[in-house]
Formats: sequence, C-alpha cells, structure tokens
Amino acid sequence: MKNIDILCVGEVLIDFIGHQKDVQINNTRDYHRYLGGSPTNVAMNSARLGLNSRMVASIGDDGFGEYVFERLNEVGVNTESIFKIDKTPTSVIFVSRTQNTPEFIPYREADFVILEKQIPTELLSVTNIFHTTCFALSKNPAQTTILKKAEEAFNLGCQLSIDINYADELWANKEEALRVIKAYCKFNPLIKISEDDMLRFFERTLPHNDIFKFFHNEGVDTICLTLGSKGVKLSQKNKELIQLPAIKVENVMDATGAGDAFWSGFLFAYIKEKPVEECLKVALQLAALKLQNVGRLPDNIDILSKLL
Repeated sequence: MKNIDILCVGEVLIDFIGHQKDVQINNTRDYHRYLGGSPTNVAMNSARLGLNSRMVASIGDDGFGEYVFERLNEVGVNTESIFKIDKTPTSVIFVSRTQNTPEFIPYREADFVILEKQIPTELLSVTNIFHTTCFALSKNPAQTTILKKAEEAFNLGCQLSIDINYADELWANKEEALRVIKAYCKFNPLIKISEDDMLRFFERTLPHNDIFKFFHNEGVDTICLTLGSKGVKLSQKNKELIQLPAIKVENVMDATGAGDAFWSGFLFAYIKEKPVEECLKVALQLAALKLQNVGRLPDNIDILSKLL
C-alpha cells in the first residue's frame, strides 16, 4: 500500500519577498517573510488539497528552522524526514515582487545537506510520486543523494517528477547542470519547465518543439511547458500536442510560487488518475489563484479537491 502520495525532496527556504511591487531588488526597501522553496510549496499545497505529502529537506537548528516546522505541521505536511544541521543556518532567499519571473538572491546554507539516510528504501516503497527540483540538484551532497534515490524510487515503481527551475547562479557550470538533468531524465519523470527556465538553460530562445524534442530524446514521455499569461503546452511521446490558455487574472498580486501552484494542481489530479488535459485545467486554476495572492495560496484551495 503506497500511503505517501507525494515525497518532495529538496530545498526548504525562508523567502523574503519584497513589499514594493514591480521593482527589482536594488529598489526594494522592505520585505515580508514567507516559507518558500519550490518542493516545499508543492508539499504544502498538496497537503492542503488533501494528499498525504512528506518533505525531505535540511534546515538549521535556529529560529527560521523552528518557523519551517511550525508552518509545515500547521498544514499537515509530514516533517519526519527534515533534518536539523548543527551550526549551519537555515537557507534564506531574497525575492523581488513582480508580475513576471522574479529576481532573487540566495544565501544557501543548510538546504543542500540532504543525506541518503533521510530517504530509506522503506520510505520509497510506500511512495507514489518522488518529486524534486533543479535547484535541489545543483549542489552536493543533495545532488548525489537525489540521483541515487531517484534511481531506487524508479526501480521500486515510483513515478518521478521534476521542476527544472534552472538558474545559472546556482550551478558550478552549465556542463554539470546538463549532465545531472540528463541523468535524472533517464527515470522518465513528469517534467515541468517554463519558457524562462528554458531560455536560461539553453541560452537562447528555442522553438517549443525543439525543447520537447530535447527531453523526449533523453527518455521523457511527458513534458509540461508553462508560458505565463499565454497558458501551457504539454507534449507526450507519439501523441498530439495539448495547448490550453491561461485563466485571465485582472490584478496580479505576486508571481512568486505560481509555477509551484500549477505543478501542485497537476500532480494532485495526476494522483487522482485524471486524464492529462484535466490535470492541466486543475493546474491552471491553482496558478490563477496564486497570482491573486502574495505568499501562500488562500485557504479555500481544498474546493478543487472536491471537484475531482
């Protein structure tokens, strides 16, 4: 019996999101604290949608670490696999508040100290989806741990998932990023990418079909490309491309976390064994809700779970 719907492995961060709207960090005067990190957002959103989600991460033995536990436990995320690292602060990231992809400055400390003992075989054997991010894979020991455990999860019949939230400043070099991403793709994960991610990754604007072809050639069946206000495209091997428009949002409050909200909705519907187009529709609803809220999603997202 697979009683863990989604195991989220990767970065827990304290996000300081700018209070001033539509300015970059150099013009941001003050910040508001939120719990962040892409897999953390997915774990929290999933728990609030009624799924059994568990977080594998590392934090400092400090006040921010206490805040992490409080916030995750508050929404029902299982925190038993979160380790406290002595004499190492909880990682912090400063983020601009914009309608588009935000600017960020990371101060990484505990987040990448993820060890194999945090993900025992017994845990993987009861897991439905193993989800991680490009951010989490960018530094050792987390990188080595995640790749090894992803292979083990795949061999145990888990569905893998990854948000390829690529950023140059997180990686030693592009060659390493390419090697690691290709290694993860061998396990046929569900892939979520954005146009901005792909521009940074390939260092040029590629036709969408070329992006899909790249990942299909690496052994991936399903690739979801988010296009911001232009909606989403989903490519599956040997199937017709699916394209859906975004839900119109009149007043965008904050784009931070919209991609995580989208992917939480997609994985939620996927776990419920819905057709892929329905997974996209749920994902778009959740992303639209996030765009209308600064920080976390509103409390009523469990309404979506009742629709399925």
